[in-house]
Amino acid sequence: MRTLTRNLSIVGTIATAAVVGGCAAGGSDTIVVGSQAYYSNEIVAEIYAQALEAEGFSVERSFQIGQRDAYIPALEAGEVDLFPEYTGNLLQFYDADTTATETTAVYDALQAALPEQLTALAMSPATDQDSYNVTSEFAAANSLESIGDLAGVSPLVLGGAPELEERPYGPSGLMEVYGVSVEFDATGEVTLDALLAGEVQVANIYTGNPAIAQYGLVTLADSEGLFLASNIVPIAGSDVADEIASIINPISEAMSPDELVAMNLQSTAEEMSAPDIAAQWLEENGF
Repeated sequence: MRTLTRNLSIVGTIATAAVVGGCAAGGSDTIVVGSQAYYSNEIVAEIYAQALEAEGFSVERSFQIGQRDAYIPALEAGEVDLFPEYTGNLLQFYDADTTATETTAVYDALQAALPEQLTALAMSPATDQDSYNVTSEFAAANSLESIGDLAGVSPLVLGGAPELEERPYGPSGLMEVYGVSVEFDATGEVTLDALLAGEVQVANIYTGNPAIAQYGLVTLADSEGLFLASNIVPIAGSDVADEIASIINPISEAMSPDELVAMNLQSTAEEMSAPDIAAQWLEENGF
């Protein structure tokens, strides 16, 4: 039996619910599925939730939790049972000094780095990883194709989420790996707007963001592996991983990078809800 969380919305005051009785597999028949406060992550979490419900599980949704410092403790404590994560960024959370960068190597290193109470289920081909982007006009004016081409371009302001400033692939990583000096602007949710307005020259945008194609942005090649491969990977509590693997693993394996971008576009441009997007994807893929 496990103690489950009923509400993870208020960080730091996670309330513990009553213990739920075990099922035949020895765990609980209620699975708590969490998500980041990020629309793309919530869509994937909703796909997991609906797939589990279709197989008879009772599902609690604890979505929009926030960043890793909020939800990782809940996962490790067994208060959240399943969470869509990203291999590279999660690996760096547990092992800041990792040298793995390639897809399979990152996944293998992540499996080794996770605490024993967490299990990485099957990795998806779908990726939604950090990347550095410039406008096509800025790329043409400065002959930019790769991150290294930014060296010597001045002035250069990098926009991104506030936490980017302290990440290994942020300003310090740009200097260390590529010799690129930037001023950092914590543009957060308006990063794309700041890039299009010329307020920043480089923007940290996830590769799954449909705005890259929509606005013709140039994603700068990362030849030196500043960014780790970040494939979507379900992270499950080890006590429920065996119960749900046969349901969740085929979903991971079926989701392509193009499909993830298409679902993100449905959310941002068509304003479809995460439950509707998830239901459509599951139906179209035969689940």
